[in-house]
Amino acid sequence: MKVTSSGIEDGFFLDKYGKKGKDRVGGMPSLSIPFKIEDAPEGTVSFAAVLDDYDAIPVCGFDWIHWILADLKKTEVLEGESRNSTDFTEGRNSWCGVLDRCPIETGTGYGGMAPPDKVHRYTLTVYALDCELGLEKGFPLNELFFAMQGHVLDSAMTIGKYGPKKESRSGPAGNRTRVVGSEVQQDIPYPTGPVRPYRKG
Repeated sequence: MKVTSSGIEDGFFLDKYGKKGKDRVGGMPSLSIPFKIEDAPEGTVSFAAVLDDYDAIPVCGFDWIHWILADLKKTEVLEGESRNSTDFTEGRNSWCGVLDRCPIETGTGYGGMAPPDKVHRYTLTVYALDCELGLEKGFPLNELFFAMQGHVLDSAMTIGKYGPKKESRSGPAGNRTRVVGSEVQQDIPYPTGPVRPYRKG
């Protein structure tokens, strides 16, 4: 299985998906990234996805969650579908976490990249599951990971960077595609989360 995003160009997410973009909900960047899933294993019933920032740990002390999805029934998510689609259930992001920047209702859905110090690396991980999870809107990441235990058929990830300074990567929307593939994944030995779901079998 593999996951790609047309929102990544030359290894960087386009400016519009983070704090250098124009779209806002409750003060946080809100234009969600597109991504596509290919070669899902036989028996896949739904997908779950997590977009997070391990490079936030030295800054705030924890992995910053930008977007979590459950019960995704399709293999392609388009730009801007967060808070607008009925094809998946969204959990809460870290913008409504311990820093209490916004209420849970506002922080449910996509909260874009906003690194305060330097270029950060953002990991999009997609899990193929043998069931639907049935989580309620606004669920936290720990509920997702524990619900997936024993139901993960396969997983895939891609990594894109985003920096605090303006990049020359904010061109018009289109079908630009840049896959952050195996070379990047080999160079960046990321963990897959604080609680790694057990694979089925």
